[in-house]
Amino acid sequence: MTATDAAPAPSATRVRAATRATYAAFLGAGFAFASWAARIPQVRTRLDLDPAALGLVLLAIAAGSVIALPLSGPVIARLGSRRTVIVMSGLLTVALVVIAVGHPAGVVPLMIGLFLMGFANGAWDVGMNVQGAVVERHLGRAIMSRFHAGFSLGTVLGALVGAAMVALGVSVTTHLLAVAVVVGIAVPLSVRAFVPDVDETATPPEGGGGSVLDAWREPRTLLIGLFVLAFAFAEGTANDWITVALIDGHGTSEAIGTLGFAIFLTSMTVARWVGPGLLDRYGRVAVVRLLAGLAVVGLVLFVFGPNAPVAFLGALLWGAGTSLGFPVGMSAGADDPARAASRVSVIASIGYCAFLAGPPLIGFLGHEITVLRALIVVAVLLAVATAVAGCLREPVADRLSCGRPLVHAEDVEDHAAGPAGSDAEVHVRGERGQPRGRGLEDRGGSEVDA
Repeated sequence: MTATDAAPAPSATRVRAATRATYAAFLGAGFAFASWAARIPQVRTRLDLDPAALGLVLLAIAAGSVIALPLSGPVIARLGSRRTVIVMSGLLTVALVVIAVGHPAGVVPLMIGLFLMGFANGAWDVGMNVQGAVVERHLGRAIMSRFHAGFSLGTVLGALVGAAMVALGVSVTTHLLAVAVVVGIAVPLSVRAFVPDVDETATPPEGGGGSVLDAWREPRTLLIGLFVLAFAFAEGTANDWITVALIDGHGTSEAIGTLGFAIFLTSMTVARWVGPGLLDRYGRVAVVRLLAGLAVVGLVLFVFGPNAPVAFLGALLWGAGTSLGFPVGMSAGADDPARAASRVSVIASIGYCAFLAGPPLIGFLGHEITVLRALIVVAVLLAVATAVAGCLREPVADRLSCGRPLVHAEDVEDHAAGPAGSDAEVHVRGERGQPRGRGLEDRGGSEVDA
């Protein structure tokens, strides 16, 4: 981390402002992406793309994200999360302009714009998650899932505005140019309130903050990535296939199938908003294992339910059950602020593979055994996530150092009872809740409501 990113612990007022700024970053990312997604049908018609051709065009977004995610760690370590999100919001603004102006000219300018959008989204995503984890530490509360709920609200807002633009006959070009102006102004202004990623009062790690390559070699980081991949697969599969499964598998109309998808999204958003209380009370591992079980029950009801109402209940449980996996994984990857950027980029890189592999895998299986039955794969992956969820426990480090071992909260008593006169400084992070002795109350600040 550069010297300019290190600063004394921020005041309660600054943390409160950073909390609002982080919500703005998540909401803005969701709004920008959904604004484009809402106009895909009109772009497809304008360019006369069949489903296969459209799928190849949309891969440009995935390609940009795949390249950006592993690069985002060193970028954030160099620039800090604030400047990274500012730069990437600017790049996404350019991408929207290229899409808006270029798509009437053909597929090539459209794919260039989509590639830039994917690249900007990938690095922006890691940057705002790193800041979300920083805010969590200063608040002393687990609120990452609420930030992700903000992203969900942004997608809903973007979709609603997009639907209104279509109904009013506003062109794709005019709509996306307007969105570019909003994103290009509002997001950089908002995220200026981000707090530094690392406090200068923290003990610096020996050998620096660790590289992305180092993070790829850490078993805990890789296990968290596998955990996030499973939950991302569960979420992404629902986004892509719930409507199709309801229409083809349960015989609903298109409108009713869309309603089922809305139930899933609403349930997930609400659960992300109420999730922090559960995480603070019961801890990460217990909560995500319970929710994974809830999601599996929902999947069973959705796949094997005798009628649409039972499938709707399954969609509701599925949405609630998958709500916290991705945000909790991001928080776990950022437990050590000195190595948060590199670890979160690795975890995001692994997790986002689900969004690439999920649609074709379910599509292939659906061709063989129907889409509805193919969704059982999601339950299998959630079982894997449950098995590895222990990696989410918040570690306790005697020093923020790549070379020193981490011990878990349940080992603190034995660790603290070491030889008298030991110079190790033990920073306690309990499994239930956020760091003790690191919240705002220790700096004389009042508790911040998120």
